Amino acid sequence: MENSAIVESAIRSLANTMRLYGEAQMRFGNLVQVDPEEAVDNVDRAFEAKLEAFHTLYDVSKEHFPYFEHGDTGLLIAIRNAIHHRNHPLFHSLNWRLRLDDGGAARLLGASFLLAFHPTLHGSPVRMSHHVKLDDVDARLDPNRQSPYLDVSLRRIKAAERFSLIDRQLRLPAIREFGSREGYPGDQVYLDLMPIFVSAVSKVFTRLSATGFKFRGFDAETYLVPFTTELQVDLADVKFAELRLRGWGPLDLIPIPIE
Repeated sequence: MENSAIVESAIRSLANTMRLYGEAQMRFGNLVQVDPEEAVDNVDRAFEAKLEAFHTLYDVSKEHFPYFEHGDTGLLIAIRNAIHHRNHPLFHSLNWRLRLDDGGAARLLGASFLLAFHPTLHGSPVRMSHHVKLDDVDARLDPNRQSPYLDVSLRRIKAAERFSLIDRQLRLPAIREFGSREGYPGDQVYLDLMPIFVSAVSKVFTRLSATGFKFRGFDAETYLVPFTTELQVDLADVKFAELRLRGWGPLDLIPIPIE
C-alpha cells in the first residue's frame, strides 16, 4: 500500500472513532441513569480509541507534521502511551471517579472540583468534555516531580523539554496557580482534554489536507470542513468552571462558571 493510501486509511479510522465517541456521549445522559458502569465505560473506552487512532495517524504521517513541536499533539501522544501501557493508576476520567470509583460521590459529598478548559477562538466552549487530573499529567511527564509513575521512555533532558513545551503552550502553570490561589486540593483540579484533542486534530487535518491527502469515507468527509476551517481552539486562553458535588448521588453535579 502506498504511503498516501496508508495515511488516508489512518485519517478515516480516526474520523470513525470520533463519530463513535460522539454517539457514546449522546447516549450517556439516558444510559447513566440505568447503568452507570456501562455509560461511563462506553465513553471512556471510546475516548481511548480516539487516542489510539490519533497515535496511528502520528505513526504514518509524522514526516508530514511535527507532532512534538506542538503541546496539544505532544500531550495526546504522551497520554495515549500512558494509557496503552497502563502500569500506573493515572488518567481515569472525572466521570469514572465520581460514578465508579470505590465510594465515589458518597465520599466526596460537598467537594468542589476546578475544571479548566481552553475555549474556542469565537468564545464558546467545545460541547463535549473529558476531564483528567492535572496532577496526573504532572506525575507522568514532569521529571521534577520525581513521581513513581514518571514516563521513563525519554532521557531526562528530552523529557524536561517535552514537558516544558506542553506546559507552556497549554498554559498549565496558569491552571495550577489559579487552583492553588483558590484553595483547591491538587487531586480536585481537572483538565479538559477535549479542546486539546480538537485543537490537535484540527492542526493535523489542516496540514494533511493542504499536503494533498484525501479524506475518504463518510466520517472523514464529514469532519474535513469543520476541523480545517471552523473549529479553532484558543490554547493561549484558559477558562474555569467549578463543579460542586451536592445531594446524594453523582447526578447532583452543579457546574458554576468562575469569572
